[in-house]
Amino acid sequence: MSHYYSKNPDVLSNPQEINYQFKNKLFKFKTDNGVFSKQYVDFGTNLLLNSITINNIEFPLLDLCCGYGVVGIVLKSQTNKAVYATDINERAVLLTKENAKINNVNINVYSGDMFENIPDISFSQILLNPPIRAGKKVVFNLYLESYNHLVTNGELDIVIQKKQGKDSTLKYLKELFKEVNIINKDKGYFIIQAKK
Repeated sequence: MSHYYSKNPDVLSNPQEINYQFKNKLFKFKTDNGVFSKQYVDFGTNLLLNSITINNIEFPLLDLCCGYGVVGIVLKSQTNKAVYATDINERAVLLTKENAKINNVNINVYSGDMFENIPDISFSQILLNPPIRAGKKVVFNLYLESYNHLVTNGELDIVIQKKQGKDSTLKYLKELFKEVNIINKDKGYFIIQAKK
């Protein structure tokens, strides 16, 4: 059986619509079987969005492993910066495109593994809720590739649970980035900000 970090999840489609309140704005998202957290916006993603600040570096943002597009769509509603989103899961990518239209935002959405089909540009900020089920090798490669695609002083913002590898993530990020901080934590979830 496949999981959500797959190009084509082998589960029957069964679309549904969910609501998500961020600050004073209500968002609607179409979700489906075979994508992460299909019934509601998960606690970690919500904590990530409520913990980070969009930095003032004039380069685009990236929602990496975007799922059905929550982070990229919400952030685009808060900024004039260009926003990109990508996921290996083709069903998730189609949902992200549809959800951008539903929520009247314009983001650049790509299908592919990690950075493979995104234009060769650098980002001011990359946001990631890592696909833990894909394994440590995949997750750490996402960290490394994120570092390689950030501008100087750009940042990678991650949400991760203590039980899902917070300590090893912190150790590895400190090998890559000049500054790594835990900027928030709640119920076993940690928001880590790594600056290049």
